[in-house]
Amino acid sequence: MSGPVIGPLVLGPPAHGGHVVARHEGRVVFVRGGLPGESVLVELTDTRHDRFWRGRVARVLEASPERVDLDLPPAACTGADLAFASLDAQRRMKGLVVAEQLARLGGVEEPARLGGLDGGPGGAGPGDGAGPAVPVEAVPGDDDGWGWRTRMRYLHVDGRVGMRGFHSDELVEAPAGTGFLLADPRGPRPHELARYADRAGREIVVTVADSGVTVMSGGRLVDGEAVVTQRVRGLDLRVRADGFWQVHPGAADALAGAVLDALEVRPGERALDLYCGAGLFAGVLDRAGARVTGVESDGPAVRLARTNVPRARFIASRVERALGRLPDADVVVLDPPRTGVDRRVVEAVTGLGARAVVYVACDPASLGRDVGRFAARGWRLAGLRALDIFPMTHHVETVALLRRGLRSHGR
Repeated sequence: MSGPVIGPLVLGPPAHGGHVVARHEGRVVFVRGGLPGESVLVELTDTRHDRFWRGRVARVLEASPERVDLDLPPAACTGADLAFASLDAQRRMKGLVVAEQLARLGGVEEPARLGGLDGGPGGAGPGDGAGPAVPVEAVPGDDDGWGWRTRMRYLHVDGRVGMRGFHSDELVEAPAGTGFLLADPRGPRPHELARYADRAGREIVVTVADSGVTVMSGGRLVDGEAVVTQRVRGLDLRVRADGFWQVHPGAADALAGAVLDALEVRPGERALDLYCGAGLFAGVLDRAGARVTGVESDGPAVRLARTNVPRARFIASRVERALGRLPDADVVVLDPPRTGVDRRVVEAVTGLGARAVVYVACDPASLGRDVGRFAARGWRLAGLRALDIFPMTHHVETVALLRRGLRSHGR
């Protein structure tokens, strides 16, 4: 059912969550499907709030030069909410959101100047009315932004397999000629999964790993191996096919490199890896000569971490419940879920005597809030990298370096 259409509206800067900001009769409208500077008509999708509405572009009247005509069936781009923009425009929009969230929630002055780590070059560019953007880096080997999703969650209905529509349980079937363009081409196409229909539930998960392809449904193995191998920086790491792992094939290597570059670990130093999963960062820190302790609440992941990094010590616990057992550390890695870290975790980490903390974040708002919490404890944001490990979407991964010190952010 279509909503009312308003406009024309001139779209302003990007906002967190894949929107751009417009105004209509004094009210803020968060709009999907548009680029800053465009003149558009907007179909309203949510008018429940007094202070703001939500909508999507119904018609572009004056297009940005960064808008891309894909000449593809819309279904092929399911899950790719920024596919209508050039990769440069996508990355600039993400960088503006990271900068805005760090400034507004974290009190960071001129966050774009912190691009790179520990004094690396910042990246500005045109302001778009929103200040300089944090530079967002392409992952090495990612040429066009497509074909990178190594884990696909498909919806299975009466033998038909496709993806869920945006915020719905609607089945979107893949075009026969293209398939879903975000999916890693090493995995089976949706129509090929129909052969598992008699063994699959409503959801089918396909995982493409360095060791092969796994198909699971309802937590049950349908085809392939339940535990797969991922190769990162000379390490062979065993990971559950349905456990957490970065979905871009180049992401784990890029993030591990960014963490090592930031911390500059010296042999014999004590490293603490919180929310460690199956041991990605613990493994590269151990290989760099650190004495590593990891904390992870997921039991199967902890068991695999102990196999993957046998020299390290691992605590099977929620981080919040293990705060009294954390050893002193020289360096700390935080890789929390999207919601970020609890205030108690910040208080505990800042009391461990560490010389540096690296915070890996997939949500700019959580990062901004938690950087502010570190600042309240006397820690400053000393370096920042943003990596485009989710191209064609509004998501972005950041690696933030925090150091003890009272001088202002960005100065």
